[in-house]
Amino acid sequence: MMASSYNAKDEDGHITVTGPGGAALKNKKPDNTAFKQQRLPAWQPILTAGTVLPAFFVIGLIFIPIGIGLYVTSNNIKEFEIDYTGIDMSSPCFNCSQNLSWNSTRACTCTLPFYLDQPFESNVFMYYGLSNFYQNHRRYVKSRDDSQLNGDSDSLINPSKECEPYARNENKPIAPCGAIANSMFNDTLELFYIDPNGTRIQIPMMKRGIAWWTDKHVKFRNPEGNNPNLTAVFQGTTKPVNWRKAVYELDTDPENNGFINEDFIVWMRTAALPTFRKLYRIIQKKSNMVPTLPRGNYTLEVIYNYPVRSFEGRKRVILSTISWMGGKNPFLGIAYITVGSVCFFLGVVLFIIHLKYGSRNNSADIPN
Repeated sequence: MMASSYNAKDEDGHITVTGPGGAALKNKKPDNTAFKQQRLPAWQPILTAGTVLPAFFVIGLIFIPIGIGLYVTSNNIKEFEIDYTGIDMSSPCFNCSQNLSWNSTRACTCTLPFYLDQPFESNVFMYYGLSNFYQNHRRYVKSRDDSQLNGDSDSLINPSKECEPYARNENKPIAPCGAIANSMFNDTLELFYIDPNGTRIQIPMMKRGIAWWTDKHVKFRNPEGNNPNLTAVFQGTTKPVNWRKAVYELDTDPENNGFINEDFIVWMRTAALPTFRKLYRIIQKKSNMVPTLPRGNYTLEVIYNYPVRSFEGRKRVILSTISWMGGKNPFLGIAYITVGSVCFFLGVVLFIIHLKYGSRNNSADIPN
C-alpha cells in the first residue's frame, strides 16, 4: 500500500502533504488569503421597518406626481388618425385596395374627407402607419448592404449576399439591394384645407428634416458623392423589383435624391413591432396668430401605390403635435402612477402590520 503523511500547518495556514520517499504532493487547497478564503469585509443591509417603510413611501410620493405630469402632458398632445386601407366597401379607397398589386403599373387615387374639431396650434407632424408588417423579422432586418448605402462603389456593383434574393435582377445589380429597400412605402399623401367658401387650399409640407441627422450625413451617402449626375453614377444598376422608379429619380432636389432621400432613409430604419408609424412630412407653424391647422374641413388625397391585402395589413395617416416628451404616449405616465401607487399601498399595509405586531415581537420573552 502507498502511504502519505501530513506535516503540521505552515505559518500561512497551508498544509504540506508528502508522499512515499518524502516527495511533496501538490496541494489543491486555495491560498490562505482574505480574497480566496472569502474573508473580505462586506456590507449587508438589514431590512427593518425603519428602513423599508420610508423607502416605499418615498418611491410612491416621487413616482405618482411624475406619472401624473407625464400622463397630463401626453393627453395634451393633439392627434388625429385616418385609416385609408379601403377594406370597407363604403371607403373611398376600396376600389384601389381591391385592384392594386405589387406589379401594378398604373397608380390609383382616392380622396378622403375629414373634419378637425379642434385646431392644431404648433408644428404638426404627419406620419404614415402600417399594421401587421413585421419589419423585425431576422432575415428581413439583415437583408441590406450598409456598405452600398454608404456610397461604396464596389458594393454598388457587387451587392452583399445578405441582399439575396434581391441582390440582382436581369443580370444587373440592384441599387439599393435587399428586402427592406424592395418593400419601401411609396404612397403619396397630400393634404388640403377647405375654407368656408369651399376653396381647396393645399397645405405645404416639408419633406426634408424627417430623418435622423446621423443617418442623413453619416450612414447614407451617394456613390461619388461630389458627382451631381446621379443617372451616370448609378449607370449599370437596376431599380428594386417592386419600385416604380429608379433610386436616382426619387426627388428632383439633388440634396434629397438617391441614397440620401429622406423618405428612403426613414423607411430603412426598421421598426421593432408589427404595428408602427414613420414620419412622412412636417407642417411648420407660420404665424403665432394663426393655427397651423385650423378647425374645419379637410381632404386627404392618396396616390394608392402600396398594397397591404397580401399580408392582411392596414394603412393609416396620423396628424400629431409633440411636446418635450415627444409624441403621444400615455404608457409611461400610467407605468409611473402604477408603480408609485403599489409602493405607497404596500407602505401603508406594512406600516399597519408593524404597528399591530412589531411591539409584540420586541417585547417577547426569550426563555432561558
